[in-house]
Amino acid sequence: MTLRDRLQSALKDAMKAKEADRLSTLRLVNAAIKDREIASRSDGEAVEVTDADILAILGKMVKQRQESARAYEEGGRLELAEKELAEITVIEEFLPRQLSGDEIGGAIDAAIAETGATSIRDMGKVMAVLKGKYTGQMDFGAVGPMVKDRLA
Repeated sequence: MTLRDRLQSALKDAMKAKEADRLSTLRLVNAAIKDREIASRSDGEAVEVTDADILAILGKMVKQRQESARAYEEGGRLELAEKELAEITVIEEFLPRQLSGDEIGGAIDAAIAETGATSIRDMGKVMAVLKGKYTGQMDFGAVGPMVKDRLA
């Protein structure tokens, strides 16, 4: 079952169970996927959004909600922060398990070995390999400095 099918199934289940908050979040996810499809159309041809694309969308949505929740907490708007955190919980159901620190270190070492990277100039190659294999499983904003340290 593709990720898109899982999302559609969860959407239907939320409708049947009358879970308004969950339904709202799943509709936002579907809208983001639809937006990506529309944006990726070329010459009038429909381009299929892959599971990797959907994982990237979900990861971006989680990051946006984390930033919003942090801003709401700083502003004293706890009810809005809780709503954002609840949306994160729903979205994370569809993301793969996050890698631990040791697993990330091993993945970085493997990507460096695979690409034959020897200096900072090869960082893009290493990051491309990591993004290809581990989309949705690690925070690339945090991984970038780790790769940089290993290549320095």
